[in-house]
Amino acid sequence: MSYWADLRRVLIVLPALNEEHNIEKVVAEVKAALPDVGVLVVDDGSTDATSPRARESGAAVARLAVNLGVGGAMRTGFRYAVRHGYDVVVQVDADGQHNPAEVPELLRALDHADLVIGARFAGKGEYRARGPRRWAMKVFSVVLSMLAKTKLTDVTSGFKAAGPRAVRLFAHHYPAEYLGDTLESLVMAVRADLTVRQVPVAMRVRAGGTPSTSPVKSAVYLLRASLALLLALMRRRPKQNAAESV
Repeated sequence: MSYWADLRRVLIVLPALNEEHNIEKVVAEVKAALPDVGVLVVDDGSTDATSPRARESGAAVARLAVNLGVGGAMRTGFRYAVRHGYDVVVQVDADGQHNPAEVPELLRALDHADLVIGARFAGKGEYRARGPRRWAMKVFSVVLSMLAKTKLTDVTSGFKAAGPRAVRLFAHHYPAEYLGDTLESLVMAVRADLTVRQVPVAMRVRAGGTPSTSPVKSAVYLLRASLALLLALMRRRPKQNAAESV
């Protein structure tokens, strides 16, 4: 079944923290590229006008009272999708770095996978990581590729499409800890016998506002990310039927 053929079954989830400068443009771009999809902005405890501007742009909005991080925001998105009958969830950043025009490629790949990663380091685009982030990404990609039994070059990408089995699994168990939305969710998917694939994408520069990273955060990224992966590997496997029922 091709989900590109019926976009009404697809929900675009945009986790957003203080993105009042970007959210209207991003939602408009999503609607222009994918006119039939559902669009949900999860306002992750913003202190600015993210929520009202998202509503004015025509998106549904789920506002979290406190900041839970991307994992907590996406868990809200997956549960919303299950409640409203969506089969597929596509995570798109609210800062404009992900190009909605590339979503169809992720959806086509779902014909043969349960979870598809939009990979920045797969031969498309000019995105580069440096310093500790680059080293960590390479190591993590090797580890996750071994677990998934397929080549994965960008396991920390936030641009992902989840098919029905992954949506049901993540609605129950999606991790909210540091890097849980990337590393731990992939470990969880593999351990639940879901098929993980990637497609190359081009990352864009941030449309506006303030990026979430800083030189200080980059300096401690390697240690924290390594710990996050270790904890993910140590956690118990999800229940066998978690991806089969809601």
